[in-house]
Amino acid sequence: MEKKLVLIGASTGGPGHIKKILKNLKLNGGTVVIAQHMNKIFIPSFATQAGKECGVEVEILREKTNLQSKVYVCEQNFMLNPTMPLVAIPQDDELTTFSPNVNMLFSSSIGVSKNVSILAVLLTGIGDDGASGLFELYKTGAMCIAESEESSIVYGMPKRAKDLNPAVKVLNLDDIVKEVQEFLDDVSQ
Repeated sequence: MEKKLVLIGASTGGPGHIKKILKNLKLNGGTVVIAQHMNKIFIPSFATQAGKECGVEVEILREKTNLQSKVYVCEQNFMLNPTMPLVAIPQDDELTTFSPNVNMLFSSSIGVSKNVSILAVLLTGIGDDGASGLFELYKTGAMCIAESEESSIVYGMPKRAKDLNPAVKVLNLDDIVKEVQEFLDDVSQ
């Protein structure tokens, strides 16, 4: 059975949307890594609250970590090591406009896409972070979703993803919740 990896990127309006995705999520051995634009001093309370409200184990990515079957929230910029097993590596020396940076997380996942089944989701947010990374992942055959204008709080990042790649799957938040669980449930992938 292939390892499953769900990547979620979000900015403005993201915390509530992320909690909706995580609520009662059954990982079935899969891993979820979240890059939510947020000052790192607020990450611990967000992760703790999400874990309690959603009934899932949430760990904050602070240092080089071998990823297990749980939900991780990036405290800063992180990349995935292109080798197996899945390892997240902090990029604290890399300055980016947005942190944690979604493009950095998504783009670094290209290296593991040969060994891992990936679903990347770009949620609500201002700007364009994540759009180019989502497109690069799409080109590798990863499942890629951009949130619809209908359910976005701010239709910036997902709109940019759609502009870059008109073929990207666009879904409202309720359908994204279903798609993520179906992806984690599907043992044939």
